[in-house]
Amino acid sequence: MDVFTLSIIVVIYLIMIGYVGYIAWKRTKSADDYMVAGRKTHPYIMALSYGATFISTAAIVGFGGVAANYGMGILWLVFLNILIGIFIAFVFFGKRTRKMGHNLGALTFPEFLSRRFNSKFIQYFSGAVIFIGMPLYASAVLIGMARFVETTLQLDYNIALIVMAVIVAVYVIFGGIRGVMYTDALQGTIMFFGMFFLLIAIYWLLGGVTDAHQALTNLVNIVPQSATTKAAATGFTGWTSMPALSSPFWWTLVSSIILGVGIGVLSQPQLVVRFMTVKSDRELNRAVLIGGIFIFMTTFTAYVVGALSNVYFFETMGQTAVQAAGGNLDKVIPAFISAAMPLWFAYLFMITLLSAAMSTLSAQFHVQGTALGRDVYETVSRKKRGSSVMVARAGITVAVIIAVILGFILPGSIVAVGTSMWFGITAAAFLAMYTAALFWKRATKEGAIAGLVSGSVLSLFWLVFGYKKSAAALGICKALTGQAVIITATPWPTVDPIIIALPLAVIMTIIVSLITKPPEKEHLDKCFKGIS
Repeated sequence: MDVFTLSIIVVIYLIMIGYVGYIAWKRTKSADDYMVAGRKTHPYIMALSYGATFISTAAIVGFGGVAANYGMGILWLVFLNILIGIFIAFVFFGKRTRKMGHNLGALTFPEFLSRRFNSKFIQYFSGAVIFIGMPLYASAVLIGMARFVETTLQLDYNIALIVMAVIVAVYVIFGGIRGVMYTDALQGTIMFFGMFFLLIAIYWLLGGVTDAHQALTNLVNIVPQSATTKAAATGFTGWTSMPALSSPFWWTLVSSIILGVGIGVLSQPQLVVRFMTVKSDRELNRAVLIGGIFIFMTTFTAYVVGALSNVYFFETMGQTAVQAAGGNLDKVIPAFISAAMPLWFAYLFMITLLSAAMSTLSAQFHVQGTALGRDVYETVSRKKRGSSVMVARAGITVAVIIAVILGFILPGSIVAVGTSMWFGITAAAFLAMYTAALFWKRATKEGAIAGLVSGSVLSLFWLVFGYKKSAAALGICKALTGQAVIITATPWPTVDPIIIALPLAVIMTIIVSLITKPPEKEHLDKCFKGIS
């Protein structure tokens, strides 16, 4: 390891981030600035901040490792990321969220839902879900970066975990959402070019696009580690084809990875709040193309490199990528970079991953802090607006500490799993209520609460008692019933909570809304003012 060269690269990067964060701090004067950037964000900054927040080390390291295990079938997630995560999110959800959020004077996602339905319960319950649940996602992002540093640079994992968390915490605590979004835009730009060069590099290394994909197709008889030797039973059909329909392999890939993240993106609090930072629909329209290109480059590259790394490791070591990484999916991308790329590229790619991790972590910590400060503390204590900023900063500090602790204790191959679980939880809890808030005037407070509570409770129940990956790790179901999950018949142990909980939340929201008193016309007129 060339410590001198590495030090220069990292110092230059940190100086750039520090300067951008300082500019944001100077421009942060009020609670509106701290939480929604004064609602005047440039579309380039908004789009890159959204994309860099969405695509983290969880996507690059975690889902790259998943692609190494499941093959090219995960590319369906790229399609959903762009269709749902960018086009539908910006054009249909984003525009209404921006306008309604302005009409209601909302500064956070839970406050937006609360004011739309006239319910303080919705605000502090949603804030609590965010503050309690999001550390799982934040720790997954931290782990992804720390694993890369550990594998590629031979630095201590624990030190990398702590140092990165502290750096992010400093500029989020002082800069608020401006600090987050300004640094996100810089980090997103770095990520785009880093992933572009990685995509070119792997195809060059494997002899071109056609040869690389044909070589991966030819590995059809090399079964991934998670499928063991029972390929027919688990559903594995090849590295460039989808698993057998309704097999355990298929359910895990489709329900947890593709649908969980592909649909769950719509209800991510740290992404929704970005719609409220621009001043008009024109900015959102301009941001669609920027965001779409960014998401395509980063996700497509991560998944393709993850899958094709099997070709490299099989040709050089006679092993699959997951076997070469010691069975830990989170180490596949770091192991490939370390083994196949020159040292200078590893240093530069470390900056790409550092940007990915810091951009997402900053948004996560900011959302957790505002959830505690504004949505829980201010709502329960009935303090005036602005008094929650100090509590939000304290909440960010607590969120950082929790994420670091989880980074120490969570098991291997957790990055993609932890991310998918969080996306599924938010979809079950918020998506039905959020969609109804924007598009259905007949939706009532009682219906929204019914969907929120039922989705949250059933999602948590299935994670503890039904979904094998989480239930087996927690051990609660085993202690109470004597078996890892309550339903052992295929495919239920591999069915993600989003498949179970989201439909219930939708049904409860609709039924309860239809049997309760409609909202007052005056309130609806205020909410939907200027929305066609």
